[in-house]
Amino acid sequence: MPQKIKKSTTSVKSPKKNAPIKASLRLRIPNSEAHYGGNLVSGSKILEYFGDLATELLIRLDGDEGLFRAYDNVEFLAPVYGGDYLEIEGEITEIGNTSRKMVFTAKKVIEPEPKVAPSAARVLKTPILVVKASGTCVTPKELQRKTS
Repeated sequence: MPQKIKKSTTSVKSPKKNAPIKASLRLRIPNSEAHYGGNLVSGSKILEYFGDLATELLIRLDGDEGLFRAYDNVEFLAPVYGGDYLEIEGEITEIGNTSRKMVFTAKKVIEPEPKVAPSAARVLKTPILVVKASGTCVTPKELQRKTS
């Protein structure tokens, strides 16, 4: 049975500002991203956004895009449809010599209401956690630069 990853209780602090190293996106999933019947979006699309956040986090820390080595855990918890608005967050939780452990979440914050009207949508009172994941990225030592 796979080992559960313990969630870090403290955030990694940015060397310059002593603040957590985090990044976020808020975006609308276009209907053109629907891959399956019923306007369902493939979970791999959310992983693509997690990869974008990982790249930003590595640039903020190392001044280099680095490489996504592996996901330790991915959980698809609720469906995502074309027209949904997502809030996607990533955070570095551990820094090794070349490895950077990260956690990611994607939450649905707005969803369309096509039964009300073609352009109707509603803000969710409580965001819905749709995907969560953790993984490890690597920035080779020779490519690490302290960012200003």
